[in-house]
Amino acid sequence: MDLQLILLGALMLVMSILLSPLSSRVGMPVLLIFLLVGMVMGEDGAGGLRFDDFELAFVIGNLALAVILLDGGMRTRAETFRVGLRPAIVLATLGVFITAVLAGLVAWLVFDMHWLTALLIGAIISSTDAAAVFSLLQGRGLNLNERVSATLEIESGSNDPMAIFLTLMLVSLLTSDGVSTLAEGLLMLVAQFGIGGVLGLIGGLLIVEITNRVRLMPSLYPLMVAAAGIFVFALTNMLGGSGFLAIYLAGVVVGNRPVRMMPMILQVHDGLAWLAQLCLFLMLGLLVAPSELVPLAGGGLILALALIFVIRPVAILATLWPFGFNRRELTFISWVGLRGAVPIVLALFPIMAGLPEAREIFHVAFFVVLVSLLVQGTTLTPLARKLGLEVPATGEPSRRLPLDVPAAGDHELMLFPLHGTSWDTSRPLGQLRLPENTAVAGVFRNQYCHKPAPDLVLEEGDVVAVFALPHSLSELGKALSGRHAPEYLAERAFFGDFVLNGDALLGDVEQVYGIEFDELPPELSLAECFARKARGHPVVGDKVTLGPVVLVARATEADRVTKVGLKMTETR
Repeated sequence: MDLQLILLGALMLVMSILLSPLSSRVGMPVLLIFLLVGMVMGEDGAGGLRFDDFELAFVIGNLALAVILLDGGMRTRAETFRVGLRPAIVLATLGVFITAVLAGLVAWLVFDMHWLTALLIGAIISSTDAAAVFSLLQGRGLNLNERVSATLEIESGSNDPMAIFLTLMLVSLLTSDGVSTLAEGLLMLVAQFGIGGVLGLIGGLLIVEITNRVRLMPSLYPLMVAAAGIFVFALTNMLGGSGFLAIYLAGVVVGNRPVRMMPMILQVHDGLAWLAQLCLFLMLGLLVAPSELVPLAGGGLILALALIFVIRPVAILATLWPFGFNRRELTFISWVGLRGAVPIVLALFPIMAGLPEAREIFHVAFFVVLVSLLVQGTTLTPLARKLGLEVPATGEPSRRLPLDVPAAGDHELMLFPLHGTSWDTSRPLGQLRLPENTAVAGVFRNQYCHKPAPDLVLEEGDVVAVFALPHSLSELGKALSGRHAPEYLAERAFFGDFVLNGDALLGDVEQVYGIEFDELPPELSLAECFARKARGHPVVGDKVTLGPVVLVARATEADRVTKVGLKMTETR
């Protein structure tokens, strides 16, 4: 029997992986495919597998989410916290509370249950899911403006403590007389955020220090980071903090400091995160019997649609209005209230507590997640493009190989394929403007390596091998990559034909280009125009219209626009 389980488990993994290309073809979230495969192989499906060990599912679910959050944290740039931290924290606390209360009200109106039980359902489905958000934002080729992407990623990585606090407090109220539960719950909330935040930052610094000090085989560094991250997660949970918050912050610290073999660590962790998502959603699919979802379908659909179209937008408007988001950004953030594994894992708490309505709560949460992935997940990419929230992406190397040699320092070998419109015309290697402390190692063409020389003509389809430092990636991407992008995301179409410094004065621009800016004084700089006209932190892609001219933020540093694109008319 054990061998049959292993065989069926391996078959489920293979099926899920082979079906994953359908995600991009039909616009279906890949996590939904994993979930459906689990349901098909479950008790009511073709596989007939019966899996009802909820305690084991809880352990696996927490472990998988920890791995996903660690990987997501390592891919979150620290610079995004400048833009997205404050709105994300408000959304992860007050926004979660508003969502829980309103969802609880709808559940109370729709289902015939006690108001505390309805509030428990609201708390369980109140937080967005990091696995779903990271998968859809990072896996769909979307390059959203930093204000939106930073807010969504930080929110999904930090809103679990509030949802856990509300869930555990309501479970306690339903299983006891409620004496001192509220006070204990508030202390637990403070501990969840406080201990989780502190241990996450300290744990991340220790992981960086250990990784850089010890000499290991290259393949062991990713495993060491994963094991140390899970240790931080488990220790934080034991001390009463939020392990999810801790491991996410530890990942942010690791990903934003110089760490030996970091490209290999990221590459391996990408695979670990995919394996965690596979196992997590397959297991959650096995837990549910589709026949038990049918009686709840009507009420569950009403709750899910209310959450998508009413409750999430209300929570967004109530919490984010002071932070300078425009209507298009608020619309998209409202739509990306993706529910995934976290609500289903939280729905295991009532089952383990022995609540009489626990199975109904679990199936309602599962149904809401199913609808969220189906409705929101399938429309996320077209909506982002419809709202014009994409910005041109900086080209990334197809491979990054750490050298791990003391004399090389932090240099890496990076491979850049040359393709796209910018390489329609060939040009000599000597014309490239590469960053300092960078050297071309070779140029590959038709399986032959050409020695670098200033007169070597580069053509589309070539692969350029470069020795460079990680902080030079942005400049290298601009110089070497010509990624295939829609016409509206081409550099000239998006930013305009002219590039100006942020400290250029309006008066000088008027004289050079023959434009009149009547509404603003000529001694004002372009950067000051953005500060005066736009609310909040400026990000690449922000636009300011001045008469017949549209100024587009092309580069920012801290809270100042340093490069500005000038368009005579706005095409998008």
